[in-house]
This record gives sequence, C-alpha cells and structure tokens, in this order.
Amino acid sequence: MDLGLSGKRVVISAGAGGIGRVTAERFLAEGARVFVCDVDRAALSALEGVHPDLKAMEADVSDSAQVSAFYDQVETAFGGVDILINNAGVSGPTKMVDAVTDAEWAQTIGVNVNGLFYMARRAATLMKAQNFGVILNMSSTAGRLGMPLRSPYSTSKYAVRGLTDSLAVELGQYNIRVNAIMPGLVNGPRGQRVMEEQARARGLTYEAYIPTVLHNISMHSMVEMVEIADMAVFLASDRAPHVSGQSVGVCGNFESYRSPPEV
Repeated sequence: MDLGLSGKRVVISAGAGGIGRVTAERFLAEGARVFVCDVDRAALSALEGVHPDLKAMEADVSDSAQVSAFYDQVETAFGGVDILINNAGVSGPTKMVDAVTDAEWAQTIGVNVNGLFYMARRAATLMKAQNFGVILNMSSTAGRLGMPLRSPYSTSKYAVRGLTDSLAVELGQYNIRVNAIMPGLVNGPRGQRVMEEQARARGLTYEAYIPTVLHNISMHSMVEMVEIADMAVFLASDRAPHVSGQSVGVCGNFESYRSPPEV
C-alpha cells in the first residue's frame, strides 16, 4: 500500500530513542526525509551512525530559543516541514500530589506542554505558507484517565489533547490536520521505568505489580513501540485525508488507572 510519504519532510522531537526513534525509522522506510531533535547527544550520534541519510540536532524543546534554532536548521536543510511528530515528553514524578515540588511540576509542564506548543507554533507558520501539513501530538491514556501518583504527567497529557483540539479547528482552513495519539502501557524503556516507579511506590516488585495493571486493560497486554509508529505513519499519510481533531488510543482499551488494592 502506497501511503504517499515518499519525499515528505518529517520533523520528530525526541527522535533519538524509544518511540521517537522507532517512528523515525518507520518514516524513513516509507521514503520520507526525516529531521529529529533530542537532548541525548549520544543517542543522536548512534542514530545518525545507523541512518546516515537522517538529519539530527541536539535541542531541548522546553527552551523556545533552542526550538527556534532547530527550525532554522530544518528550513535550511528541507525548506519547510510537511509533518511534525510532537513526541518529546518526560514522565514526571511518581508521588502523591502534596509531595510534588514546584520544580517537578514546572519541568513536566515545561517539556510536555510548553515544548509541544513551541514546536507546533513554528510548524504552523511553515505549513500555513504551503497550505498543507500534519501535526501529530503525543498524548497518553493518562490524558483521558486520571493516573494516580502521576498528577503532573496526567495533567500535561490532558493539556496536549486540549491544544490538539484547538489547533485542529484553527488550522483546518489551511489544509493542516492535527491529531493526538494516546499510547497505553508501552513495552519500552519509559513504560517499564514508570511501572517500576509505580511498583516501588506501593512496596511491590515490578513482577508483582504488572499483572494488576494488565488486568485493567481489556486485551491484558502491553503495546509495542512499533504500533505507535504505525499509527503515526497512517495518520500522517494520504490514507487519512480527513482525520483531524481526533485523539486516537493505541492501548488495548485501557479501562482504568485505578490503583490495585493494597496487598
């Protein structure tokens, strides 16, 4: 199936590892031109070593000046952008709300909300000029279900959905589609780290805790990173020309984040 992505100019934040890297590789496989940013210089170098045609730059999306410098390089290399994958995010603290510090709250919102806004703002300017574009924002199942012990993260991911809805309405007249993806429990480094933190907060091992989480998922299984990448590729493609303003779950139907009973 030809998805019409050959030659498309794709920008991916936090694209050097995890879901971001898998997504970058999926777009490269479709013939797209890909430019990623990340805060991890070593991971960027490793990615460039494997994919010499990919372009990469170190940048922290929570800093608007660094985002501006990154887009300057994107414009120099590509002349514009067709698809933005707003993937950068941090997991934030795992603790009760009254124990969350100002710094922890600010960092989580700074990356997950402010960073997404900075990236979308510049992309919108470029996409409006060409009367075409796709913006995909990475939310989470925690952006539709309250997640205990993760109030900063969950709040940020609800905000991602709100901004997605607003941008879809605002930019639709310029032939720009905006959607959010809501991953569930992902079988990857971040997902495992978060579950380990959740387990420790309850005095449990990861092995003892994970079955209680899977019980709250209708399909009783984790999601693979490539499934998120596949959804991003589809939503960005010519096969989804009128899919906009949607928050699409890839989660196996996560029913609830209700904490398991104390054991």
